[in-house]
Amino acid sequence: MQTYSLAPFKLPLWKRIFDICVSGLALIVLSPLLILIAIAIRLESKGPIIYKSKRVGSNYKVFNFLKFRTMFLDADKHLKQFDKLNQYSTVNGDAELEINTLMNDVSYGDIVFSDDVLLVSDEFTISEDSYLDKKKSEQDNAFVKIENDPRITKFGRIMRKYSIDELPQLINIFKGDMSIVGNRPLPLYEAEMLTQDDYSDRFFAPAGLTGLWQVEKRGDAGKLSAEERKQLDGKYAKEFSFALDLKIIMKTFTAFIQKENV
Repeated sequence: MQTYSLAPFKLPLWKRIFDICVSGLALIVLSPLLILIAIAIRLESKGPIIYKSKRVGSNYKVFNFLKFRTMFLDADKHLKQFDKLNQYSTVNGDAELEINTLMNDVSYGDIVFSDDVLLVSDEFTISEDSYLDKKKSEQDNAFVKIENDPRITKFGRIMRKYSIDELPQLINIFKGDMSIVGNRPLPLYEAEMLTQDDYSDRFFAPAGLTGLWQVEKRGDAGKLSAEERKQLDGKYAKEFSFALDLKIIMKTFTAFIQKENV
């Protein structure tokens, strides 16, 4: 039987020193550009210049994740309206109806005996097969990524194309919430889907501004399956090193100039 360590992840000293030096220098050098970006955001649309969201990083630590705002106000409230545009979604049409009714298609009151293994709670009974199907669907659709997202402003689309919206995360890095290279910290609704042993390794590794999966497939329109992303996150968690970090950083610079619609 495979065992897993419960010891919290500790960022290596070499990585922390590298993060402080690089992020601190970058914030100083880029300060004029950051001011111009802030002015452009405010001129195009109302709302805060910096967008803050709760993200889950190393050791499942929740922190305020900083980005330049690229969307109109209240964009998150409309996320459900764009489920069909989610390129990671594997549920649509009749399949979506089937998944949505799995938890409703259960036996209340008296238990009906059958050949299926039944899972019983205080409120319902559901077959084990149906429960596993539902959980698999949730994990397959844990990541959300929308092509040609109509919630994005015009200037926001430019910032996303060249990853300029990520620059405020230099502050997160300087504070110690993140590292220059690591696994992307996830929103709460995505992180809660990845708590199984098979996927939890990604949280016992550095949380980063850029990472392995970004440079592996970013040139292919950024289209990675959810499973590919999870595998690359796990790979980085097990194999990260100074040499690998430098390789990812070099690839990131070339990835910035590649066109994509995300």
